[in-house]
Amino acid sequence: MDRKHGLNIGYLIGAFVLILIFQAWLAYRDVAVVPYSELMQMVDGGQIAAATVTESTISGEFTSPRDGKSRFVTYRVDPALAEAFAEKGIRVTGASDSNWLTAILSWIVPALIFFGLWMFLFRGFADRQGMGGLINIGKSKAKVYMERKTGVTFDDVAGVDEAKLELQEIVSFLKDKERYGRLGARIPKGILLVGPPGTGKTLMARAVAGEAGVPFFSISGSEFVEMFVGVGAARVRDLFQQARQAAPCIIFIDELDALGRARSAFAGYGGADEKEQTLNQLLSELDGFDPRVGIVLLAATNRPEILDPALLRAGRFDRQVVLDRPDRPGRTAILKVHVRAIQVDPGVSIAEIAAITPGFTGADLANLVNEAAILATRRGAESVGMDDFTRAVERIVAGAERKSRLLKPDERKRVAYHEMGHALVAAATPGADPVHKVSIIPRSIGALGYTMQRPTEDRFLITVGELKDRMVVLMGGRAAEQLVFGEVSTGAADDLAKVTDIARQYVTRFGMDEKVGQAVLEEQRQQWLGEVPGAARARDYSEETAREIDLAVRRLIEDAFNAAKDLLAGRQADLHSGAELLLERETLTAEDFPQLKGSRTVVPAA
Repeated sequence: MDRKHGLNIGYLIGAFVLILIFQAWLAYRDVAVVPYSELMQMVDGGQIAAATVTESTISGEFTSPRDGKSRFVTYRVDPALAEAFAEKGIRVTGASDSNWLTAILSWIVPALIFFGLWMFLFRGFADRQGMGGLINIGKSKAKVYMERKTGVTFDDVAGVDEAKLELQEIVSFLKDKERYGRLGARIPKGILLVGPPGTGKTLMARAVAGEAGVPFFSISGSEFVEMFVGVGAARVRDLFQQARQAAPCIIFIDELDALGRARSAFAGYGGADEKEQTLNQLLSELDGFDPRVGIVLLAATNRPEILDPALLRAGRFDRQVVLDRPDRPGRTAILKVHVRAIQVDPGVSIAEIAAITPGFTGADLANLVNEAAILATRRGAESVGMDDFTRAVERIVAGAERKSRLLKPDERKRVAYHEMGHALVAAATPGADPVHKVSIIPRSIGALGYTMQRPTEDRFLITVGELKDRMVVLMGGRAAEQLVFGEVSTGAADDLAKVTDIARQYVTRFGMDEKVGQAVLEEQRQQWLGEVPGAARARDYSEETAREIDLAVRRLIEDAFNAAKDLLAGRQADLHSGAELLLERETLTAEDFPQLKGSRTVVPAA
């Protein structure tokens, strides 16, 4: 309840009390309260002109005023008792069991009890259902943080130097608006932070507020919309009104796609109309405020492709800042930030950890450091060692070890040859990354074994030969099974899925197949959350071209399988000795089996 409503209720209560006091004063001024025994004497003496008898009182008028009062009132008494007392000369006075206060309380107390039950029972139920209080239903739920409460600066954000450089301009503007705008430049109204989940978009927004030292309004896009029509638009208005009062400040809307999804041609059905009203109000507010007053709107989303085009036009969200997965130097910087909170062994190499974590986001690296600390604590160590980090990477990538899963001897042998086939093919493939570890210990995600390789550098361009090498390494496990046992098993299902995906992109996206031609047949949109499961891809080519694609994909996979099989046929001695050693130790490194050294491959095999 706001201050205005509180003052109104206070005025009403005060007026009610004054009326009660005035009525009591009037009654005291004009009406005389006389004892019952005296009243009976006045009746005998002819001093009573008129009387009104009720169940508990007798009231009326004197024949002539008495002490300036023309009316009287008395409380009735049992006549028999009154006569008995009168014979003894005792003065008899009646009294009421209740008064005006108890009468008022008899009305107010039940109302207060009912209101209390509503407050504690129904309102709690409404809050759990997301309905909220009726009075505050149009109020913004934004949380306000000051600089000392955010506790985040640019020193706490690593691996995204380009994004920090762009957002540094926002900080400079908020700190010194006059100097920054001396040449007529204006700050962008809105800055959209886009990138995969876990890359630090929310952390970056809080760091901007912490650096600038201004109020920070933080709210999620889903908090604008509720079951009542018009609530979302009201909350948008209230949020910007609060921001204008607190300027200079920063408004941060997380998960903007929940609020700014592109409008469709079928508005007005279901909840679409309410969402569009909220979006329209946000667009209106973006057009209505002047950035020179010091209000900066930051928003974050994982799905920029579904946002409404009107939201992304110039003059609204003027700038998009991409926070992508960090490269190797970025991962090194992020790890240095997170290892401050744990006891790290002096022999740990942050650069080596960054090398074996390609594709990890900032959140993944934070989880990696925490998992390594948990593993070190579990074994009773004084500090976190390199082996803890390695096992933490394996746990995140392949899942936890399941040594309780007992394989039959022939299955265990097949898994050993399968994984050794991957490792030896990777060792013999030109330009391959070194094999870091080979294991046949089952993992929680369903893998019966895995081959882990350590990339030496981040790659941004991949040649035809490198793509084919990837497919050969992936087919190494199935080729080893075919070579040793004369038949294949279902253990290569994940390998086949990966190699098929690479072969299809080879043909349809990169135009590398000579027979199909240099054309992009399946365009891949920028989707930070990946492809939607079960979604059908649009196809704008003929059935004849589709057949050529299928034949080309099949040919690439067959060529990779034959290449891997020929390579292992020339190294059968290493394959048998490596598989036997792997069956004995369950886990091998390049130091344990020298034949794995000197390899360089593009991607780790499954």
